[in-house]
Amino acid sequence: MQNRPQKPVTTTIARSMLIILLLSIATTSFALLTLASSLNDAEAINVSGSLRMQSYRLAYDIQANSAQLNDHLDQFEQSLFSPSMAALEHWTVPADIQLHYYNLIDRWESLNPSLLSGDHDAFLAEVATFVDNIDRFVFELQEFSITKLQILSVTGGIGLSLILISALFTIHFTQRKIVSPLKQLVNASEQVQNGTFDVDINIKSDNELGILAGAFSKMATELGKHYHDLEQSVNEKTRRLRHANESLQVLYNCSQELSVTRLTTQSFANMLNNLVEVEGMTAVRLVIEENNGAESIISAGIENERHWHSRDLTLDDQFLGRLSWQESLPCPDRALIENVSRLLSRGIYYNRAQKLANQLLLMEERATIARELHDSLAQSLSYLKIQVTLLKRHLTQQQYQHAEQIITDIDAGLSGAYTQLRELLSTFRLTIKEANFGEALVEMIKPLDEQTDAMIIVDNQLSSLNLDAHRQVHLLQLIREATLNAIKHAQADEIIITCQQDGDQVSISICDDGLGFDQHNEKLNHYGMAIMSERADRLNGEVTINSEPEQGCCVTLSFMLVP
Repeated sequence: MQNRPQKPVTTTIARSMLIILLLSIATTSFALLTLASSLNDAEAINVSGSLRMQSYRLAYDIQANSAQLNDHLDQFEQSLFSPSMAALEHWTVPADIQLHYYNLIDRWESLNPSLLSGDHDAFLAEVATFVDNIDRFVFELQEFSITKLQILSVTGGIGLSLILISALFTIHFTQRKIVSPLKQLVNASEQVQNGTFDVDINIKSDNELGILAGAFSKMATELGKHYHDLEQSVNEKTRRLRHANESLQVLYNCSQELSVTRLTTQSFANMLNNLVEVEGMTAVRLVIEENNGAESIISAGIENERHWHSRDLTLDDQFLGRLSWQESLPCPDRALIENVSRLLSRGIYYNRAQKLANQLLLMEERATIARELHDSLAQSLSYLKIQVTLLKRHLTQQQYQHAEQIITDIDAGLSGAYTQLRELLSTFRLTIKEANFGEALVEMIKPLDEQTDAMIIVDNQLSSLNLDAHRQVHLLQLIREATLNAIKHAQADEIIITCQQDGDQVSISICDDGLGFDQHNEKLNHYGMAIMSERADRLNGEVTINSEPEQGCCVTLSFMLVP
């Protein structure tokens, strides 16, 4: 049911205008009536005043025996009964004036027979009294006329005052109940137009404008609510679009990182930095695990006390690592984390596959070199050894005695060269089938473990993420060289291979508890030692040997990981 005004503005204004109209009509009508009734007053006063003069004129005519007495008598009666005097019989004329008029008529009617009968003395005796009555009658007419004018003035003043009061009330009412509320409504509409829906309309009335103000306030509130809801919806859509754009940008940047020639720790760190820039992500941690227990940890963002969420990184049912993250409100997009996790899994897998492919190329190249050495230099050395043996047989005893030292030196040189060649061939024929450094190290140690009774212990804490194929091959071969030296010469009971990493600093040590040797002995210039020093140079590192007789030997390699 619609609200209806209890005190309509139009009704109040209509009543005020009606009162003003009625007051105007009443005042004007009274004034017109008063003026209309006063039109005869002047004539009546003038005629009644002339009766005095005519009375004295009749008395003069009597004394002067004027022939105009009858004419003047007729004029007196005409004046006494004139229309203006007859109008005194109207209901608006006071009864006292009418009675006095009637008394004058009665008095004239009592004096007129005396004049007609010739008894002029009786008329002359009464004429003064009669004139006094006429004077009082004239005075009463004058007072009545003045009274009417006074009443007209008072009535007009009261009417104008009431009209003025009504007009002022109407103006004040219009200002308070119409103009002021309309101004507030106009200001409120301007505020709504400017987007401010929290309007304050202070209109407490039971009229149409009060209802309109209430409806406008309610409408503004509803508009503000809808506008706020719409603004929230637009902001939410904008946030989602921005979030989707950020997600696409993150995925694009991550895919760009995967398109580099060789993946390194920095590549994965860049991917994590891109991921942590997503709204809701505070910290991200990537753990790349290897089968030997070593792991690489890459972090981005600022860690706090919040709960860590994690997801395993797998590819073809192979566990590659784990992605962990801390989040805040609003929660990050799970689909984005899932896609980045897949990209990270592929990156780790690609890193290993890339490294394995490079290693296979290196191994193939080294195998080719080994075959060439075997088919050329090895056969030549074998031929020379056979020729030295035949030379020994054909020399006479005397000739042999003279050439024994030379032949012995040649035979020793050929044996040494052949031994070194076999070591080179073994090195070149080293097969590495695993891209993971830890697994490749274990696979390389297995055949060496079968060649000795010593216990070979491997303690690897080195991640292979930042080791390219060349570095990994050089490391494995250096470890192999040092381990072979320990197996051949140290007569050790235990050989410990330790691989450690502290930031970018890598330390590899191969220690045994064997015979040891004097470092000042020329055997330090053995070919295997030279090979290890050369490999250390290629790694931009340094190899050191610490050994004392009967106190074992420790070969240590130190180098920096350079992405």
